[in-house]
Amino acid sequence: MNVIDKTVSHDIDLGVLLAVLDAQPDLPLVFTYDGRDVKPGYHVTEVKSGRFDALDCGANPESWTEIFVQLWDVDEVGRTHMPASKFSAIVRKVSVHLGLPKTARLTFEVSDGVAPMALYCASAPSVQDGVVRIELSPRPASCKPRDRWLEEQARTASSCCGKTSTCCA
Repeated sequence: MNVIDKTVSHDIDLGVLLAVLDAQPDLPLVFTYDGRDVKPGYHVTEVKSGRFDALDCGANPESWTEIFVQLWDVDEVGRTHMPASKFSAIVRKVSVHLGLPKTARLTFEVSDGVAPMALYCASAPSVQDGVVRIELSPRPASCKPRDRWLEEQARTASSCCGKTSTCCA
């Protein structure tokens, strides 16, 4: 697959993240990125937010609120993965303090303290084997007008193909 053929990413937002974590407060929260789990001693070193206003490559105005959660992927003797409630409390404290909307986009910045931080988007959390797991995938650059067009094509195909066999020929 080349860059033009890539699928549109679907980020989870703050509300989705907090709802799942609140439903499983005592379970360990494990992030997976680059094919491996974060180490048990990981820290949330910073939670910050920003309000962004921009023009995309088609000169369309874009506006969004984004939350950046910085994870320091380190191992500390005797530590375990933090419970979902602790992570939720950290993020919620920032959210309440700054009045962030539940629709705020999430970006995770991850580093082991040696390598530069890398940006990731998060999949919807899932519960597997007594662990809340969030898969992080690299956040690639994209063309927003193209992404909107692809989403519209997918919506049109899925809505019309169920009604008649001739509309999607």
